[in-house]
Amino acid sequence: MMFLERIPRVFSRQLIIGLFTTVMFFVTLEQSYAEEFTVSIPFGAFNPELNTPAEVWYDPPEITVKVGDTVTWYNDDREGHTVTSGEGSGRFAWMNSKQLGVADGLFDSQRFMKDESWSYTFKKEGSFNYFCVIHPWMEGVVFVEPLIPDYPHDATGKKLEEFPLYKITPDQSVEINFSWEPTVIKTNEKVNFIYRFYDAVNDLPLRKMQYDISIIHNGKLVYEDKNIVAGAGGDYRQWVYDEAGVTIVKIQNIKPFGTVAEMGISFSEDDSGRLADFSTIVYENSEKKFSSKDIVQPKQTFQFYYEIAVAIISVPAIMLVVIILHMKNKGTKFADSKGERKSSPI
Repeated sequence: MMFLERIPRVFSRQLIIGLFTTVMFFVTLEQSYAEEFTVSIPFGAFNPELNTPAEVWYDPPEITVKVGDTVTWYNDDREGHTVTSGEGSGRFAWMNSKQLGVADGLFDSQRFMKDESWSYTFKKEGSFNYFCVIHPWMEGVVFVEPLIPDYPHDATGKKLEEFPLYKITPDQSVEINFSWEPTVIKTNEKVNFIYRFYDAVNDLPLRKMQYDISIIHNGKLVYEDKNIVAGAGGDYRQWVYDEAGVTIVKIQNIKPFGTVAEMGISFSEDDSGRLADFSTIVYENSEKKFSSKDIVQPKQTFQFYYEIAVAIISVPAIMLVVIILHMKNKGTKFADSKGERKSSPI
């Protein structure tokens, strides 16, 4: 709170407006880029036996979508099913009447019959397991990733038509060329903030400028460095964000350090008007894997039991062969010892 109190009121209003506009930006983005996906409930999914014709309970059993996308489930089986968010019973726990799955209340299709369908639009990111309350061994999962634009934009979500950015300080003396790489910032990835200083009047690079830089993320000061000298007319800073949100990079108190360019440009002693800020949005890293329990599919279970059957047959057979070889070897030694002549001393 102490830091927020030091932020000018005009800037505070800009931050609030920016946050509000960001929310509206995501609503519009969801509507613009929303897609539809389908999942089939295959024939045989109703049957928990090992020889069911279904290779998976839901096809595909795992699906990855974006926030705002819609998934539609089609019932291609011969019996009614549900799509209910929560944890199913698993491949065998359903045989215990006390364990028939636990719904979490996020979504529930209710029962829909053969050739019918049901749809749900995912509004938040995460990992969402679901099952059929009628056949609780049937389980699937939907991975929902955040919706991330593929172009540079400011904290309000507005696309930056010109990038790098060019801003002139309020006193009309310095122009700052500013950009960041990658152009879409994600958590847990290194970002480079790159900038150069120019004479706003003559459009020539300023060789040596002293300045302060700070990074404000979600309204908190997370980085600050003062009295830095950009010896070659420009500089850069690297940062890694550990949480998503609105980020603002402020460059201020810009003033000459030694000779400026080759023109001897004169600046006023008051450098409070030589500042600029640049904003954008940091997103959760979409490459993160969401955790979900391992869902055993019919095909996997049948293969597992096939391997067990092979083992049950193979192990006794191998043991029998070993016993036969052992007895045969023992019998040979006995025959050799019986036919051997013993010598007596003379």
